[in-house]
Parts: sequence; structure tokens; C-alpha cells
Amino acid sequence: MQVPFSQIAPPPDEVWTSDTTDELRVPIGRTGAKKLQMLAIGKGTRQHALVAGKTGSGKSTLFHVIITNLALWCSPEQVEFYLVDFKKGVEFKCYAAKRLPHARVIAIESDREFALSVLQRIDVELKRRGELFRHAGSQDLAGYKRTPGHEPLPRSLLLIDEFQEFFTEDDAVAQEASLLLDRIVRQGRAFGIHVILGSQTLGGAYTLARATLGQMVIRIALQCNETDAHLIMEDDNPAPRLLTRPGEGIYNDQAGALAANSPFQIVWLPEEERDAVLDQVNALASREGKQPPTPIIFEGNAPAEIRDNAELKKLLRSHPSARPVTARAWLGAPNSIKGPTEALFQRQSGSHLLVVGQSAERALSLLSISIVSLAAQYPPEQAEFVILDPHAYDNGDSGFFQRLAAILPHRIRIGGPAEVPALMADLSKELEARGPSSGRDAPEVFLIVHDLQRFKTLRPDDEFRFSMDDDASAGATPSQAFANLLGEGGPVGMHVLAATDTWNNVSRWIPRKLMAEFEMRVLFQMSANDSSNLIDSPAATSLGLHRALFHNEHYGTLETFRPYAMPDDGWLDEIAGPHQIARA
Repeated sequence: MQVPFSQIAPPPDEVWTSDTTDELRVPIGRTGAKKLQMLAIGKGTRQHALVAGKTGSGKSTLFHVIITNLALWCSPEQVEFYLVDFKKGVEFKCYAAKRLPHARVIAIESDREFALSVLQRIDVELKRRGELFRHAGSQDLAGYKRTPGHEPLPRSLLLIDEFQEFFTEDDAVAQEASLLLDRIVRQGRAFGIHVILGSQTLGGAYTLARATLGQMVIRIALQCNETDAHLIMEDDNPAPRLLTRPGEGIYNDQAGALAANSPFQIVWLPEEERDAVLDQVNALASREGKQPPTPIIFEGNAPAEIRDNAELKKLLRSHPSARPVTARAWLGAPNSIKGPTEALFQRQSGSHLLVVGQSAERALSLLSISIVSLAAQYPPEQAEFVILDPHAYDNGDSGFFQRLAAILPHRIRIGGPAEVPALMADLSKELEARGPSSGRDAPEVFLIVHDLQRFKTLRPDDEFRFSMDDDASAGATPSQAFANLLGEGGPVGMHVLAATDTWNNVSRWIPRKLMAEFEMRVLFQMSANDSSNLIDSPAATSLGLHRALFHNEHYGTLETFRPYAMPDDGWLDEIAGPHQIARA
């Protein structure tokens, strides 16, 4: 029999009145007609919980009940959530869409690398709290909260669904995840940091150490196979094997001891009611002025959204008065908890960006957003963009680069294959005019080449051999001017952002001696051989649809990220508004 969520939700006058000083207590179901089943975490040895249940057993519903009901009973100052979902679904997406004020991190269809960064973030918080407690002379969270003038510290709840995904491979990610989970489980109890791990199965060739699982005293068993029933409870406790209906569970807070079994029925929480509760929580947070910072949201099955880039949003509302020493082109959202992935352009050799992959649309999006982010950092008179686009006239004035040219106040010149000789001749003259000192105050110039393989005149002749000692001249061919720009442009403020489809075309258009000038490289999914040729690693072969690699030779880094989706018309209208980039 289904039990409605309303039977365990707090009455209106008790919302956010829970006292979490000693422990977290929240009802999750019923053990009988009148008795509630409580989830109690934070007192004694009852610090962490392990949940096992096969598909359809009600595990996702249980997690929603825990999160939603805790958000009703406790304020964001009392409880914060780190939510990680490894399933190929969108179970936690509602908390991102509703911007749950208690949430600090919400990972939907998470990558192992991103989930690892969540553990690293919590580990940093654990160490920070340890320092606070030492200075306060406190042994636990309850004692710390009784210290006069203490910093508000909510209890932190890390909830990972299908945590076994961490251990699908015996690699560095699995090893570090195992170490971090063990430290968080063992030490977190003193600092108000609690872990709830859920999985369809607890077995497998690679898994979390049994010693770590043994520290998780609270066990919640739903319908599961005999092996998992044996793993989640003690050997002499057969109760989970007797569960027959979805939503039936066994709550046990003594590490699976038979005498501690408490059969219960999870309450039923339909999506409509859950969304209404989340709206209620948000309304309460707004009314009481308890809106914490926007949660970090990672959605592994979707491209990154440029509107989520707070740094760019801030820059678009500013009016830069001077040229930056280092300009940043934002590429996408990282697969870790850090700032956006960015290419850094400085006046030095190698300050060029190469994008390789068989997706013209993704390359166009990356180049376009790079132009906007670079333009936002320069006064209009201090930056110029020269764009070579083989499709420059395919769509008339509706082309994306043309639309950017109409919005941005900077000088932007766009040309197709026919304009390449004249544009490259102008750039060659500009390069020749700039010396180490004379070019110091000259405006920054960015040459953007979309679909490099479509520009035959930029391909070196078979007999052509570029020498770093050759001087650029007005009579240089387009391919010579391009080579000279790569070799000599960086130190005098002339940079190249080029995109092409395959390693084969990279090697045909860019002389091997000049490949080193592209210290920054973006790779989409490609063969192991092409990846190795570009970054000395086959890593790009395992990238998915919404993934890319960013390699920075100068810093020796290799970063996985989610490129930004193609901006929509609404975003273009926003950056063209009266309070955005100042027009000349």
C-alpha cells in the first residue's frame, strides 16, 4: 500500500524548525499505521548510510524523499547537499532546475572525473573544518556550535547514487576515490559530514574497501538479489531476501545485526508533488533571505551553457579601459569543480590555439564564443578580429560571424577564400611593421580560421620550406604570410585561432616546425593515432559527444571539458543590449 508524502512532511508551522545540533532526523516512511520510520544520522556511530536495491525497488524514490523532506525540515544554514548521480538518467535534474537552495553541487549523469572532484572538494572542506574545530577547542559539530561567535556550519550530506561506477576500472580515479571516501567516512563524523551511498549491487571485481563499508553503520535494504542481501546485512540476517514489493525496505542502524531490523514502507512522492515542495522551499528561502550561492551544476549528457559563465557575464557588463596582460578565451565547463576551461593569450611565442575535430558546428561555437570573450576584455580600439570563413556568404547577413560583427564594437573583417590574399597581405604588412618595441602599444590582432582545410591558398607548396629567419614581406604568398604569423606573431600581439577536421589536414596545412607554435590545442573525439600525434596521448579516443580535451603545452596540462553549445538568438540579443559591450 502506497503511503503519501504528505503524511511525513512537516506541518506549515514546523518547516525549517528542526534542531540539527545533535543529529539529522527526518521521516522517510512508515513502519505501521501510526509509527514513522526516521532516518537518523549524526549521533554515536550512526554517521553514514548504505542503500542497496535493484532496479524498480524504490531506491530513487527513497533518495528523493530524503532530499525533499530534509529541505523542508531544515534550512540551508542547517543542511547542505552534494548530489552525484552516476545513472544514465536525470534523477537529480529537478534539483538543478529548481535551484534547490540547500544544494552545493548537483551532478547529473556524472563523469567519474567530475564525481572525483566532488570528493576532493569535500575533503578540502573536511580539512577546513578540522582547523576551525582545533582553534575553537571543539571535538564535534555540536560542541563547535556551542562556541561563542562560531562560523555557521551546516551539516554536509554527500549522496551518491550508483557509487560503484567509481570502481568500474582499476585506475587512478578508482584508487583516489577509494582513499577519499575512506577518509571522509572515517573523519567526517566529527565535523558534520555524512555520506549516503546507493547502488543496485554491492558486489563486483572492483569495489569500495570492505573496511570503509563497515564504517557505514546505517543499512537500508530494498528488494535485492541474495548476494547483495548477504553483503548489506550480517550473515545471519536474511530479511532483505524476503522483500517482495517495490517500496518495501529494511532499516537497520547497527551494521546489519538481525535484532536491529525495522521493516518499513517508503512513502510515495510523485513528481508533481515533489516540484511543488521545491517551489515551497525556494519561496521560503526568498522570504527569509537565505538564498546561498547558485549550486555548481554538472549535466554530463548535455553541452555546457554559456549563460552559466559568471565571469563572462560580468565582463560583458563592464567597460574595459586598458588592454589586459593576459586575455582569456573561454572554451567550456570543466569536468571538475573549478572555473571555466580557458585558453590564455599573452604576448609570447606559442600563443595560438588549434581546434581539431570532425564537427564544424562545435568548432564554430567554440570560435564564436572565444571571439566574444576576447572582445569583452579589450577596449574597441585595442583589438581587431580577422575571420576567415569558407561559408562567409552562404547565408548572407544571417551568418553567425556576421551577426557578431554587427554586435561587437571592435573592428572585425570577414572574408571567404576569395578575400584570403588581400587579408593575409594586410596582416603580413602589419607583422612586418611591428618590431619588439614598435609593436608594444599596437592593438591585439586575432586571426580566426574556421575550416582551415577549405583554404587552399593557406596550404604550403610542396617545395616551400619555412625558415624562422625569413622576413615577412608585402609580397609574401598567403601560405607564407600564415606561416610567418604563426612563427613571429605571438610576441607582438598577433594570434591565430584555427579549426580543422583531422590530423591529416593539420599535417598538410601546418609545417611540422610550426606545430610547436600551437601550444594550446582542443581535441574532439578522434582516433587514438590522431590523438597521439596531436598531444602524445590517445586520450581523445574515449571522448563522448559533449566532451573535448584542452592541452596546454606551456603549462603541461591536459583537461577534459564540455564545450559550450551554440549560442541562441536570445544570448546574442543580451550581449547587444544597452548595458552590455559598449559600442564605439
